[in-house]
Amino acid sequence: MGKLDGRVVVVTGAARGQGEQEARLFRAEGAEVVVADVLDEQGAALAKELGARYVHLDVGEEDQWRSAVSTVKDAFGRIDGLVNNAGILRFNSLVDTPLDEFMQVVRVNQVGCFLGIKTVAPVLEDGGTIVNTASYTAVTGMAAVGTYAATKHAILGLTRVAALELAHRGIRVNAMCPGAVDTAMSNPAQLDPTADVEETSRALDELYRKLVPLGRIGKPEEVARLALFLTSDDSSYITGQPFVIDGGWLAGVSVI
Repeated sequence: MGKLDGRVVVVTGAARGQGEQEARLFRAEGAEVVVADVLDEQGAALAKELGARYVHLDVGEEDQWRSAVSTVKDAFGRIDGLVNNAGILRFNSLVDTPLDEFMQVVRVNQVGCFLGIKTVAPVLEDGGTIVNTASYTAVTGMAAVGTYAATKHAILGLTRVAALELAHRGIRVNAMCPGAVDTAMSNPAQLDPTADVEETSRALDELYRKLVPLGRIGKPEEVARLALFLTSDDSSYITGQPFVIDGGWLAGVSVI
């Protein structure tokens, strides 16, 4: 018996990174997984490998959300869970951030999460779950990622409000707040076929050894296990909460 047997779960941004690992783990735990992304080739290949279903979804487009939800309902007859994983990151100081760049990040990270809740919640089975991917930067500040941090702070607000509004249906809404995780977002070498990804990962570990109490960058599989906990009955009495998964980074930096 898997922890998600009989459940239908949509994971956005699932073609790679954290979303991919969530899709893999959820499928291994018995869920019917819907891989949703704009990376059609990668997403479709992953879905085929897993025996899952792929849907094209630009999370910033309400019509595409409606189409995706309709496709899932037609295929499976129900939706039991949503993981709002899709997100983008841009580096810039606040005063140097063009408005277009700010709005691009807001559209994907914040609007995408809002539209996911807005579109899926009405058709979600009672007792279902929504897991929103926020960030370590949702609970603290970080220079050069102001736009990203603003959207992730907003996701915590959306999470808490949705948890209150959906509680009468037994729908639980929680947020994950990952620190640095070894995906293409923090390790762009993963997107370069000529790069030595293991070498860049070791370099990131060296960097975070000085910042993170556990002494390394996080792994997407570790975030996936938190997503599983929040989607399964293991967290049956938890809603409206942020869960920081950052190797102790938020606790502080040791001077010894």
